Amino acid sequence: MLDKVVIANRGEIALRILRACSALGIRTVAVHSTADRNLKHVAMADESICIGPAPSSESYLNMPAIIAAAEVTDAQAIHPGYGFLSENADFAERVEQSGFVFIGPKADTIRLMGDKVEAIRAMKAAGVPCVPGSGGPLGDDAETNMKIAREIGYPVIVKAAGGGGGRGMRVVHTEAALVNAIATTQTEAKAAFGNDMVYMEKFLENPRHIEIQVLADGQGNAIHLGERDCSMQRRHQKVVEEAPAPGITEEQRAEIGKVCVEACVRIGYRGAGTFEFLYENGRFYFIEMNTRIQVEHPVTEWVTGIDLVKEQLKIAAGMKLSIKQKDVVLRGHAIECRINAEDPESFLPSPGLIQHFHAPGGPGVRVDSHIYEGYRVPPNYDSMIGKLIVHGPDRETAIARMHVALSEMVVDGIKTNIPLQQRIMRDQGFRAGGQNIHYLEKRLAERKGKTLSIG
Repeated sequence: MLDKVVIANRGEIALRILRACSALGIRTVAVHSTADRNLKHVAMADESICIGPAPSSESYLNMPAIIAAAEVTDAQAIHPGYGFLSENADFAERVEQSGFVFIGPKADTIRLMGDKVEAIRAMKAAGVPCVPGSGGPLGDDAETNMKIAREIGYPVIVKAAGGGGGRGMRVVHTEAALVNAIATTQTEAKAAFGNDMVYMEKFLENPRHIEIQVLADGQGNAIHLGERDCSMQRRHQKVVEEAPAPGITEEQRAEIGKVCVEACVRIGYRGAGTFEFLYENGRFYFIEMNTRIQVEHPVTEWVTGIDLVKEQLKIAAGMKLSIKQKDVVLRGHAIECRINAEDPESFLPSPGLIQHFHAPGGPGVRVDSHIYEGYRVPPNYDSMIGKLIVHGPDRETAIARMHVALSEMVVDGIKTNIPLQQRIMRDQGFRAGGQNIHYLEKRLAERKGKTLSIG
């Protein structure tokens, strides 16, 4: 087992990693910015090092500073969490070249999956179902691009090869708008990702977002841990996640899971990963693979009983997977609500001092959060301040428990999206299950227009 790990992240995921390390007897090093010196995991870690000022570009994205922290503390490995450098192939490569273990896939794998065009090619070769599309990057010839679009069938979506997080994509409904849409997306992609390569896919109009969690040891062994439904989204950002996905049969789960496992073995995948799919009319279409732990991993942990972060640490230590596919059994239903420091109506960030905090409890309730009374939420980072996760024997019970837990949760001094999450739990469409990725956005637009309110 690893002896000492640098936690190269902040907030709730840093605390989550620290707890997993502690359970395995691994010592921890918390690296932090000047704005984060009062974070809970910084106080709890065996050692802590300030790696720079508040801007993430000068701290959490500062590769030399993080690697130097591993050097001076004599650590063995670096866990990147999610976000920041977690899917940066250059960082993974530099970590390994410096003599440390990167807790995640190999740099080549991250690079492959980070390029959406190459990722789709690799998945097609592995037999993973993909959205009909250009099959590669678009060139500069307008006639060729229009021909490709006609063959795919409108509407189409133009995507940046290096994009992610809902950025670098544009839906096109008519041929007249195609050329300008491609040029605009290329310009935006170059500015945002340093890569102007774009590709084209069929735009699925009413899909759900279903993802498959996998674990692989890079030694030829891989398993899947079922699926999550992440269709409740606003501006391509997940708001609520649940497992298992409503309406997905055991046969469908086994079939798509088997395909993902085989793909992991084929590409030599190592660590925890997630295959993201659009799901429409009973069919799965691959869109991307996240080569890291996901924000929503707790719902999978709860229905499977498997600690994903512990498994990451064991795999990074060179251990083979001890879990067989037959050992993975889904029990009950889990739901996660992301709790953000933001106005629930305008969605503007709401940093500031937390004057009072009360975490909910009771059967089947879990809170993953780094906040506490007297903690000041900085304005420098993502607005998520925690995750509220519940589990029940069935989906109806889980929704009821989430409704109660949200009513118990108190975060005074700043605004949060708890009222929005409460409305979602009351919403009849959500309660029915199986809504598409546009559902929440439409309900919010209706509410803003005063024509209909969620709940």
